[in-house]
Amino acid sequence: MSSNLQRAAIATLLVASIGLANAKDDVKVTLSGDQEVPAVTSAAKGEAKIKIAPDKTVTGKVTTKGVEGTMAHIHEGPAPGQNGPPIITLEKGADGSWVVPAGSKLTDEQYESFKAGKLYVNVHSAEHKGGEIRAPLKP
Repeated sequence: MSSNLQRAAIATLLVASIGLANAKDDVKVTLSGDQEVPAVTSAAKGEAKIKIAPDKTVTGKVTTKGVEGTMAHIHEGPAPGQNGPPIITLEKGADGSWVVPAGSKLTDEQYESFKAGKLYVNVHSAEHKGGEIRAPLKP
C-alpha cells in the first residue's frame, strides 16, 4: 500500500473513531398512562427527548399535555416494565415541561441499566402519586 493510501486510511479511521466517541444516545419517547406499572387510565400524554452521552452525562426535556405534573423523574427499575427508585429528579419548567438538571450523570451501573432497557421516565400527578404517564428509555 502506498504511503498516501496508508495516510488516507489512517485519517479515515481517526475521523470515524472521533465521531463514535462523540456520539450520543438520543432517546425520543412518548409517555402515556398505559405504560405505567400498574397501568393508569389517563388522557395525558408526554414527549421526551433525552440524550445520554458516552461519558454518561444526561440532558433533555419532557413536555406534557393534559396533566398537572407534581414531579418527574428518570427511574431505574430492576427489570424492564418494573418500578424502581428515581435516579434523576427533573426540574419543572414552563408550559408543562420538565428538564434534566444541568450536570446530571449516570453511574456506571445506571448506564449499564440504560443499555439493558431498565430506565424509564415518568411524570407524577396529585391524582396518580406513583406516576400518571411513563415511557421506557432504551438506547
